[in-house]
Amino acid sequence: MDLFFEQFPIVIQALNTGFLQTLKLFFVTLIGALPLGLLISFGSMSRFRPLSTLSRVFVWVIRGTPLMIQLLIVYYFPGLVLGNAIWGGGETGRFLAASTAFIINYACYFSEIYRGGIQGIPIGPTEAGLVLGMTRSQIFFKITLLQMIKRIVPPMSNEIISLVKDTSLARIIALQEIIWAGQSFMKGSQGISGAIWPLFFTAVYYLAANGLLTLLFGWIERKLDYFR
Repeated sequence: MDLFFEQFPIVIQALNTGFLQTLKLFFVTLIGALPLGLLISFGSMSRFRPLSTLSRVFVWVIRGTPLMIQLLIVYYFPGLVLGNAIWGGGETGRFLAASTAFIINYACYFSEIYRGGIQGIPIGPTEAGLVLGMTRSQIFFKITLLQMIKRIVPPMSNEIISLVKDTSLARIIALQEIIWAGQSFMKGSQGISGAIWPLFFTAVYYLAANGLLTLLFGWIERKLDYFR
C-alpha cells in the first residue's frame, strides 16, 4: 500500500500529460473534420458526375478500411515509399500525422451524416424559399442548415463520443496519448515497472470525458426541440 501511494502522484502526472495529448488530438480532429466532412458531402451530392463518383469512392475506401491501417500509411508511407519523411521522428511529427489520418477518417463519416441529414429534409421549405426569391445559398444557410442540425445531432454525437475512444489508436505510431502513458508503467517508466493498475485508471478519464459529452449533446438536443 505504501508503494501505491508513492507511485500514485507519478502515475497521475503522466496520465494527465497523456490525456492532454488525447484532448488535443480530439479537438484538432473535430476542428478539421467537421467542415471537411461538409465539403465532402457536397461533393457526394454534386450533379457533376465525376466529382460525385470520386467523392463516394473516397468515402467508401476510408470507411471500409481500419483507422489503424490509415494511421500507419499516413505516417510511414511518405518516408518508406516516397523517400521523404515529411513528419519527422519527433512527437510533433507523430501528432501531425495522427491528426491528418483522424481528420480524413472522421470527415468521411461526418460527410455521410451530413448527406443523410440534408437529403432527409422535405423539399417543401426549399420550394417555398425559391418562390420567395431566395438564392440556393440563402435557402441552405437559413432553412436547410438549421433543420439538418436537428437531424444530425444524435448520430453526430455517437461519432464524436467514439472519437474520444478512437484517439487511443494513435499509440500505434508511438504518439504518447493516455493509453500509451498508462501502458508504459507495465514495461518500465520513471522507476515503475510491472504495474497494471495505471492502465485501468485511464478508463476513468475516458468515462469522465464521454460523460461530459453525453450531457452536452443531451442539452443541445433539448435546445433544438423547437424544430418538432
